[in-house]
Amino acid sequence: MNASTATAPGPLQGLKIVEMGQLIAGPFAAKTLGDLGADVIKIEPPEGGDPLRQWRLIKDGTSVWWQVQSRNKRSIALDLRQPEGQAIARELIAQADVLVENFRPGTLEAWGMDYASLASTNPGLILLRISGYGQTGPYRDKPGFGVIGEAMGGLRHLTGEPGRVPVRCGVSIGDTLASLHGVIGILAALHHRQATGRGQVVDVALHEAVFNVMESLLPEYSAFGTVREPAGSALPGIAPSNAYRCQDGQVLVAGNGDSIFKRLMVAIGRPDLAERPDLASNTGRVASVAEIDGAIGHWTGERTVNEVLAALDAAQVPVGRIYTARDIAEDPHYRARDMILTQRTREGYEVEVPGIVPKLSVTPGGIRSPAPRLGEDTDAVLRELGHTDEQIAALRARGLIR
Repeated sequence: MNASTATAPGPLQGLKIVEMGQLIAGPFAAKTLGDLGADVIKIEPPEGGDPLRQWRLIKDGTSVWWQVQSRNKRSIALDLRQPEGQAIARELIAQADVLVENFRPGTLEAWGMDYASLASTNPGLILLRISGYGQTGPYRDKPGFGVIGEAMGGLRHLTGEPGRVPVRCGVSIGDTLASLHGVIGILAALHHRQATGRGQVVDVALHEAVFNVMESLLPEYSAFGTVREPAGSALPGIAPSNAYRCQDGQVLVAGNGDSIFKRLMVAIGRPDLAERPDLASNTGRVASVAEIDGAIGHWTGERTVNEVLAALDAAQVPVGRIYTARDIAEDPHYRARDMILTQRTREGYEVEVPGIVPKLSVTPGGIRSPAPRLGEDTDAVLRELGHTDEQIAALRARGLIR
């Protein structure tokens, strides 16, 4: 699917978002809202813009990550360090439904943009604030990045092999989890506003978003004093669920359902394990997990990845290869569900980008516009606020806009 064919307005059409902040957490939340149809106006510093424009691999002067993170957005280059720039931002916010920011707590207040002041002119404003430690508490003023949130939230301790230094999962998962929690908060606040007419603050801390998905980590400690430890590719307390080596790679096998386990054992030629009474439930399988993993690993080790996939698919056992970017790009299922879209950038080249999640049956999201150049929409946005061409030219001459 070519992204240019996505012309549906989306379920959030008519919603105006002002995005402040930079890099990942705040911008990903605004990107998600933009994918679903909201009008997102991104405020960037005139010099250099959002640093994400230059992160990781660069093509024609701009990061290809930027092409994903900033699609469906308009860019206004505005110097928020200057009082006049702050005044223009307040004009924008006065007409917005949602303000998204991921500065350190106190930054908005220093600019005279505390929520009480903003809400005095826009009572329905919803303010999403994403920060390292939240807007309250003893750590609120500490600088925080997603990786620190992953550590404090309990995730980083579990990602790795037993006895070795923990590793990161490979992407900025702490930032993204905070973004998605922020979007949930915005949608809940919009529902409340529909009934009351009043907005509110959505306060998301990076470590709290990570902690919220840590399953039974805390209750197990509370009830049993058990500290969950890293277990490599296994899923502790649930068996069998692990990664296994093949002749030419690895696969993940999830055979932890009672009936699935029996089908798995038959498929690998171990009907004796399938019929053992002590392995009929997860409790017994956990007690014998080393034996089970050994049997599965011996079987997979004698076969290729494709042979393992074919055999376990036939037995209706959940199994999957460990995908690389190449595997994703070549997978027909991704393309059948429009999860790989072709987007033409402002620089003129085409690049494949992730599709829209979630998928709505009646009002699906889409990519309506590519990521903007720095300040590309400054004049248009200011005209929407009522500024004349002469006023815009004067602002540009003073370096307040670009």
